[in-house]
Amino acid sequence: MGFGKGHHLHLIDGSAFIFRAYHALPPLTRKSDGLPIGAVSGFCNMLHRYVEANTGADAPTHVAVIFDKGSHTFRNDMYDQYKANREEMPEDLRPQIPLTRRATEAFNIACKELEGYEADDIIATLAVQAREAGGRVTIISSDKDLMQLVGGGVEMLDAMKNTRIDREGVFEKFGVYPEHVVDVQALAGDSVDNVPGAPGIGIKTAALLINEYGSLEELLDRAEEIKQPKRRQTLIDHREQIELSKKLVTLDDKTPIDFTLDDLEVKEPDPEVLMPFLTEMEFRTLTKRLADQLGVEAPVIEATVQAPGDAPEEPETVPFDKATYTRVGDRDALQGWIEKINERGYVAVDTETTGLNEMIADLVGISLCVEAGEACYIPLTHRAESGEGLFGSDELAEGQMPLDEAIALLKPVLEDPAVLKIGQNMKYDAKIFARYGIDVAPIDDTMLISYAQHAGLHNHSMDSLSERYLGHTPIPIKPLLGSGKSAITFDKVKIEDAVAYAAEDADITLRLWQTLKPRLHVAGTTKVYERMERPLVPVLAQMERHGIKVDRDTLSRMSNAFAQKMAGLEAEIHELAGETFNVGSPKQLGEILFDKMGLEGGKKGKTGAYATGADVLEDLATTHDLPARVLDWRQLSKLKSTYTDSLQEHINPDTGRVHTSYSIAGANTGRLASTDPNLQNIPVRTEEGRRIREAFVAEPGNVLVSLDYSQIELRILAHIAGIDALKEAFRDGQDIHAATASEMFNVPLDEMTPDVRRQAKAINFGVIYGISGFGLARNLRIPRAEAQGFIDRYFERFPGIRDYMDATKSFAKEHLYVETLFGRKIHTPEIGAKGPRAGFAQRAAINAPIQGTAADIIRRAMIRMPDAIEGKPAKMLLQVHDELLFEVAEDGVDDLIATAREVMEGAADPAVKLDVPLIVDAGRGANWAEAH
Repeated sequence: MGFGKGHHLHLIDGSAFIFRAYHALPPLTRKSDGLPIGAVSGFCNMLHRYVEANTGADAPTHVAVIFDKGSHTFRNDMYDQYKANREEMPEDLRPQIPLTRRATEAFNIACKELEGYEADDIIATLAVQAREAGGRVTIISSDKDLMQLVGGGVEMLDAMKNTRIDREGVFEKFGVYPEHVVDVQALAGDSVDNVPGAPGIGIKTAALLINEYGSLEELLDRAEEIKQPKRRQTLIDHREQIELSKKLVTLDDKTPIDFTLDDLEVKEPDPEVLMPFLTEMEFRTLTKRLADQLGVEAPVIEATVQAPGDAPEEPETVPFDKATYTRVGDRDALQGWIEKINERGYVAVDTETTGLNEMIADLVGISLCVEAGEACYIPLTHRAESGEGLFGSDELAEGQMPLDEAIALLKPVLEDPAVLKIGQNMKYDAKIFARYGIDVAPIDDTMLISYAQHAGLHNHSMDSLSERYLGHTPIPIKPLLGSGKSAITFDKVKIEDAVAYAAEDADITLRLWQTLKPRLHVAGTTKVYERMERPLVPVLAQMERHGIKVDRDTLSRMSNAFAQKMAGLEAEIHELAGETFNVGSPKQLGEILFDKMGLEGGKKGKTGAYATGADVLEDLATTHDLPARVLDWRQLSKLKSTYTDSLQEHINPDTGRVHTSYSIAGANTGRLASTDPNLQNIPVRTEEGRRIREAFVAEPGNVLVSLDYSQIELRILAHIAGIDALKEAFRDGQDIHAATASEMFNVPLDEMTPDVRRQAKAINFGVIYGISGFGLARNLRIPRAEAQGFIDRYFERFPGIRDYMDATKSFAKEHLYVETLFGRKIHTPEIGAKGPRAGFAQRAAINAPIQGTAADIIRRAMIRMPDAIEGKPAKMLLQVHDELLFEVAEDGVDDLIATAREVMEGAADPAVKLDVPLIVDAGRGANWAEAH
């Protein structure tokens, strides 16, 4: 019987599968010969999950994976710039492409491609044929180019989000239905595929035009009727380009394929084909799992040929099913879960709260999981519904345990040293529990386990990790809480909905731990996690709870002073411009600078407005007063809005202090990131910026003490690059910038001028960050050729720095990661990029070992600090890159400085013996500005 009514065809976008697999996993190689296999491993796991998920009544009857064959298609003959901007395929992915074809065939799934055509064209042809035959089609892809096919029995499935895209979904994306998608794309163009489109017209405008005129052809024929002059002229002037664009984006649904729909019938995998392929690839875990499912004996793959990153045996996959999650509403039920936890020796735990600020959010419920698929939720403070069916009651919903009773029962097990507590971003949960008198320990954190292995590859949120490593899209929170004025807090979510959402979080956390924790050893990052990530969690939690006192009156006075100074600058700017305008409007400013004043360097963006960013204004400010005054105005505006105004809103009403939150996994290099509010970016190079720190004060009877590593990154550079002159200068305690200037410019130290030292300082710090001649010229306000001459001379005098840079780039290209002195791996997946991104990727790779080592050193110091200052009248409050800030009783300052300095200066030993000493500067004062 031929394909027809009742049949269901699945068409899988093979390229999307490959690139998702490639970016989802760290680089893996086959142990026996070093062949890259990361993308093949991910691809096989995705095929396996696909096969497992598509059983039952709605399973496909026919399926094919469609690939691109080559890069040249009929569209390149039509327009030679088509896809000209696409980056070259990563070198380690290239040899894996044919292996993904073999993998598809090994799973006994049809594998199709056609020279001269894109995969999308083959998908279009098969979808149209299946639709005309009366069958259903599901295209497994999120590619917007395929959305023109949706409708009439054809839908799309976004496998990443597990969401289906029908006609309404297409309308939500494009503002038009599928039959007019190509019209919108022809107008809007596509920068990724280099489809030109109509300049200045985006998706929204294109959709408005098509909906108004009915079709692209009608729109172009009636372009003279368009009221907006610029839009009208664009369509008239670029008609041929727009018509070409429509040809480029329209899929060819009549490709000359040499097979039929009947050839795509679903078939069971053949163990005699699949097992040898998996064995050849050395996929031990997947081979065993599939052998068990197919009822055959798993081939033996020796452990000696296990690929790096291919973790030890993972737990058997258990389907996610919210029906298996339970609600705990009484003492007996909770006691049963506690017994399970004690028996197992570990538990995944998660808290649900009324907000994201751990200092003021209330605990709503707790979820627990001890085995994949076996999780519960303990609702505690959910609110009852009002009589109208809307949440508005202050009364608690029925069927919940009293909060105090649940806390009392859970406290012993959450503090039990024999029970491991597993969380995703455990610092948040630990701070919530601390407010209820529970000191959660010991802990594991799946976010940090991933970060230790995969820094630089992807983010480490639960949703991202679940999709990458479990192939599961978690229940989204937004539909539960709503948005805008109708948004609610979690205590007003219906308990039955909360059970499914919260218990799944704990279930996902446990599965991630089971999947990722064994890989730490294989990835060689166990020490980084165990010595620098996990022990930092309680330290930061304590610092965040301490917070720092901020004087609201001081901030208010500063805000008023900034406002007055901004008003004066506005008046001066208007006088220089010869008219009044909105100084905060980039569009109006661009018109003043480049249209009215006729200054050179004006460049318009896609919107038609001139670029007036800081880099543009800084160049203009060297010769014109107006842009210089605008830069001053912008700086004050940012200080006022971001700090003196905003910081007042962050003062906790109960403590009178600001409690920032530190993200351990926020930066690839290991640097901490401060948020809500960000206290690490308060500018200190200007007088106004430094004054903001005056508002950070000590409590009466205390002072603030700042301890700051002196030039730590230059010291690390001297060690790593083996620069003898710099090492000697540091060992002798010389002024390093003066010493550098003396080396470069042959100026004796006793004849050093401030200007020469300033130039050397700019080069010293600039080289670490890969500064260009252009960048140094801007910093020093000197000609570009002179700046480049300084950099060239620097490398001549310190050739070891160039050697270090070249060696680091080579290492990064070969291994796709770089390392700090403490073994932290920072992945560099973009190191092989072409074009503008190449320079950034190389500079990041060069800087990462230096900045990462500095971050590791201060982490080690912070972890040791609580024990060192225990019993002293001191608290560690803030970390700002290379600085630690303490609040200390007035009579304990000298003791604290001596102790903290010893900890900080010894933080690198004995793990790493630096060739230069670490020096820590100390200061004290009633406020932060005085102390630093």
